[in-house]
Amino acid sequence: MPFEGKGKIWMNGRMVEWAEAKIHVMSHVVHYGSSVFEGIRCYKTNQGPAVFRLKEHTERLFNSAKIYRMEIPYTEEQINQAIIETVKANQMEECYIRPVAYRGYDHLGVDPTGTPIDVAIGVWKWGKYLQNSTACVSSWMRIAPNTMPAMAKCGANYMNSQLIKLEALSHGYGEGIALDAYGYVSEGSGENIFIVRDKALITPPYAASILPGITRNTVITIAQEMNLKVIEENIPREALYVADEVFFTGTAAEISPITHIDKVKIGCGEPGRITRQLQERFVKIVTAQDSDKLHWLTFVK
Repeated sequence: MPFEGKGKIWMNGRMVEWAEAKIHVMSHVVHYGSSVFEGIRCYKTNQGPAVFRLKEHTERLFNSAKIYRMEIPYTEEQINQAIIETVKANQMEECYIRPVAYRGYDHLGVDPTGTPIDVAIGVWKWGKYLQNSTACVSSWMRIAPNTMPAMAKCGANYMNSQLIKLEALSHGYGEGIALDAYGYVSEGSGENIFIVRDKALITPPYAASILPGITRNTVITIAQEMNLKVIEENIPREALYVADEVFFTGTAAEISPITHIDKVKIGCGEPGRITRQLQERFVKIVTAQDSDKLHWLTFVK
């Protein structure tokens, strides 16, 4: 979905008009992908806009920055407040939120020492992310351990994701599924993955080069509340084809069923019962229809 090109963006402590939110072409991030970022959703509720799991997302942003030796010149609380103020400044009832910290303009070279760490926050309307419920196993594997840190949500890491996504789209699929360096299921181009087998949820462990997904954690928590067994273990590729259900999780994807993988029908070829139950519970939580007993919602007031 293209940007509308209007509104305000928070940049290094001040609101600027969308069209004026620019960086220099010689900024370090342009040449080396030296950015860390987050994807966060704000949902419309009867109590006003509510940002879902804001603190956890900001904490992950700072963890990603720490892994890449980037010192964000703001506290986590300052970023939380800046996100809320950006949603308010754009008068959004619901939106997608993108905070990004990046190495800015000073000099070029692989050594980034001395480049400033700039921070920007943008918000925009973004509906359903995955329209096509089919997927394929990609020929591009996820980054191997000790090559690039998969636990960091970094701009450079997502070049791998782009290859996975573009390959899937070129073959008519909605998404790609990457295997890890050992041939086990890792994740989608921008989502974690679950399979359902004999009423149990199975999802790859962190060792499979996955991002520590906040929606993934949300689904695990919801599933346990529903007395569903959750197992974190390596998943061989062939287990995808014989699963009862398969679904992606992510801030953009939310909970998205996968009905076919490599043209193989998963289960009955329709969103499964457990996937639908998880979706229904998730929607009630993020829209404040159910009690926010875990304090996952931050209301924009």
